[in-house]
Amino acid sequence: MANTYTQFNIHAVFAVKGRQNLLSEKYRPDLFRYISGILKNKGQYPLAVNGYKDHVHIFFELHPASSISDIMRDVKANSSKWINENKFVVGKFSWQEGYGGFSYSRTQRDNVINYILDQEKHHSKHSFKEEYLELLRIFQIEFKDEYVFEFFE
Repeated sequence: MANTYTQFNIHAVFAVKGRQNLLSEKYRPDLFRYISGILKNKGQYPLAVNGYKDHVHIFFELHPASSISDIMRDVKANSSKWINENKFVVGKFSWQEGYGGFSYSRTQRDNVINYILDQEKHHSKHSFKEEYLELLRIFQIEFKDEYVFEFFE
């Protein structure tokens, strides 16, 4: 579309159903590459994809003709199918419903990328629950406890 100039930097977070530690260190790097490929195939520009044992962070530049909910649906559906087809877990793998979505300016991109790439170190000090609730607080997103990811401590 002529004369349309955008830059939408989206950080999304989603978790394994039941918050089980199913994202094994053995296949996590391949999963993150696969998710990056899904984003590229959907016309998005991946900036960082990483996570930990029970959740994933993706950071991408959203194409203006796309919706975040459509991208998240495709990322979660295709990545769970890939995990199941490759039999990386015993039984059927799936993601929890929903996701957290946050937007950042261009000047914040490097900090967000570094934060996402440093997940393992970050989670040696903070739980996913602490991390996720802090994001909701920072972005002043009102939420109801019963609709936030299932957190099992």
